Amino acid sequence: MNNWISSESETTVEQTPSAKMPGGRLEYLHNYHDSYQEEQLVYQHLLHLVQMESPSQMIERFRCLFIERANYPEPEIISILDKITGSKTATEDFKFFLNRCCHILINRWYMQPQSHGAIAELIELFESRSHRIGVGSFRLREIRRLRELVQIFSESDQYVILRRFTQIVNQTPKWDSHKNSQPLMTLIRRYPYLYEHCLISEDATLEQKETIIHFQKQVQKKFEIDLSQYVTYKVRQVNIITKTSPSQVNRILRPINNPTLLSDRELYSTLKQFIGNAEGDCTYQEKAQKFLNHSSQTAKFHSFKDDLYEYLISSVDGQYGKRQFNRRLYSHLQNTLPQADDQNLTDFLIVRTCSHLLNFLVVNSQTDPQHSIFLDLVSNQGTLPTIGLLLKVVLICRKVKPYLEKRFAILFNHYESATNDGIGWFVGTLEQLNIAMSIHFGNIDLSFFKQFC
Repeated sequence: MNNWISSESETTVEQTPSAKMPGGRLEYLHNYHDSYQEEQLVYQHLLHLVQMESPSQMIERFRCLFIERANYPEPEIISILDKITGSKTATEDFKFFLNRCCHILINRWYMQPQSHGAIAELIELFESRSHRIGVGSFRLREIRRLRELVQIFSESDQYVILRRFTQIVNQTPKWDSHKNSQPLMTLIRRYPYLYEHCLISEDATLEQKETIIHFQKQVQKKFEIDLSQYVTYKVRQVNIITKTSPSQVNRILRPINNPTLLSDRELYSTLKQFIGNAEGDCTYQEKAQKFLNHSSQTAKFHSFKDDLYEYLISSVDGQYGKRQFNRRLYSHLQNTLPQADDQNLTDFLIVRTCSHLLNFLVVNSQTDPQHSIFLDLVSNQGTLPTIGLLLKVVLICRKVKPYLEKRFAILFNHYESATNDGIGWFVGTLEQLNIAMSIHFGNIDLSFFKQFC
């Protein structure tokens, strides 16, 4: 196997900032805030125009309306905008309004691949806006107020999500380990398991959510196809090279690019970890199934926690575990829902225990992104055993898979402005997790690779 390693139609959903969508149904908690009617007029205005005008024309309209507040072809829309910016709730609500205006254009352009470049141009308007006000400008108060509100929007979560979206609709740039200036955010397209948590805001419409989920499925499917083709290519390469000279291989096989950011050696180790026997004579899937079979006979919750502890520490390096990790893990589990210890084991208790466990092992919350235990695991064991430990949790309780994805989305948010210098380990972790998730929860079949494990 050393040769394998060393070879090189537009629909609008009217929604206010407080709209919720339980079960796909919109619930408006305060539809009729000060400027609700005016917002609807602007939405309908943009919905009509985006079907009639080119992306460049719409971007110019956006610049005139929201950046300059001048020279807009329909002056009555300027007057409507002034009412919106002058409302009592504008400081809190304008960012949601402007976000929806952006999405009206984006939803249209997303369906037209030739218009994808316009999405980035639209978002860049808010980064290159002018702070000058012409000497002869009228309505200075309205202009200043608009710019204050646009500034708030440009610092909001809604705008951060729009910037991320521009990264997924454009082709993925190749990560250059020698360039320290490349921010992590430019790689978000590579990790579809982060999309729902990094690209959908609290005020997203059903249409926006469907767009992200559709794109997520596309990217995931392409990655699985690309990975399967590359692994097949490398296996065939190994088989052929035993029968002919290395110089003849590329004449027989069409070279295929590695779809990951891992080296061939790192990719081989990752595949071996998640396809082969990770613990003794068991794969992760087999180990999880044995645990589930055993726990189905467990009567009480406290016994389940004891069994879970033993199941997990079998993946932890012995010397590292003895220092303090095993003790901390045991303490965490014992302090999880202790009032339920004598209750019969239920699905609810398993889900709660596993979700709390992922908090402990990865990161607690967006507001408290402290992740010292995760860093300690990676530093002492490496990324593969650490991902394997997390995978073991999800394999015995698949309902917490979105919860694990959310933990990594929090870490991505934490590091997204950081450059390559210092976070190469995290990029590698994201790549390896992408492979592990595809193998265990996707549609890819790499069982033929097991002969090399």
